[in-house]
Amino acid sequence: MFKKILAAIIFLSVYTSNSWGQEIGTAFKIIPLGVKGGDDESNLSSYMIAPKGSENYVCLDAGTINAGIQKAIDQKTLRGISEEIQRKQIKGYLISHAHLDHVAGLIINSPADTSKNIYGLPSVLNILSEKYFTWDAWANFANEGEKPQLKKYTYSPLNEGETYPLDGTEMKVRAFELSHGNPYKSTAFLISHDDSYVLYLGDTGADEIEKSDKLANLWQTISPLINQGQLKAIFLEVSFPNEQPDKQLFGHLTPKLFFSEIGKLKSLTDGDAIKKVAFIVTHIKPPYQTAIKVKQQLLTENILNLNLIFPEQGKLLTIN
Repeated sequence: MFKKILAAIIFLSVYTSNSWGQEIGTAFKIIPLGVKGGDDESNLSSYMIAPKGSENYVCLDAGTINAGIQKAIDQKTLRGISEEIQRKQIKGYLISHAHLDHVAGLIINSPADTSKNIYGLPSVLNILSEKYFTWDAWANFANEGEKPQLKKYTYSPLNEGETYPLDGTEMKVRAFELSHGNPYKSTAFLISHDDSYVLYLGDTGADEIEKSDKLANLWQTISPLINQGQLKAIFLEVSFPNEQPDKQLFGHLTPKLFFSEIGKLKSLTDGDAIKKVAFIVTHIKPPYQTAIKVKQQLLTENILNLNLIFPEQGKLLTIN
């Protein structure tokens, strides 16, 4: 009982001190349009990101768009009309993988959107072209695939490891393949502006479970950026509590696996450099009691003293 009470106290104190709206820094601003993994269609993975001082955003995934923008308007994080914000301020979409909880908002809101790019690995864009933007499923608002092609969206393939400008913004992106329930794939996006970086990982399993080296290779690539103080934040999912059996993870992380992977990353960095990175925890699955358990386990097992951030839909985060 004492341990449960202590965990709850730690959870409340840390959660409050890292609450959204706190200005952690000044390099990027992030507006979560959706933060959950699971069955709440109004709050699914999607994050607007732009350099501080700019209104030129891209969306990191697009599970929820309109409802998330409206939530941000209600909280005075954004100003204006939801449809106009989507049309004018979101300059493109970075899609980590084509599961519906990461693309449903993009598809449903496409009739009201304006011309822009959809960025992703070729395998991800192929699913959008062959499964979703078809006339049987919806309508083909893209520039490839079934005819007639409405050509509102342009598929912009990202070759792994190459750096690309994000049209209409001041940012660039580099993509890395992840394993999401081997053999299924996801993507990590390294976003840069000047000399500052943010790393967003879509859904991913741990290397030890996936029988993969995708995260190990990613950690090798980004560790110098942490040592140089250039990597400001890492979005990383934790979908289930530690009690979830390995065979039922389906390409996701638990708190134990989260810290195992970040421990491997820390071993590649200098001293306490990793403590300067904000870790934004994404994709916690419902129900509510399960989500609370995931957060408590993360906070009580945080022996690395990481700066853990739990995003809330519609509330602004700025990072340095």
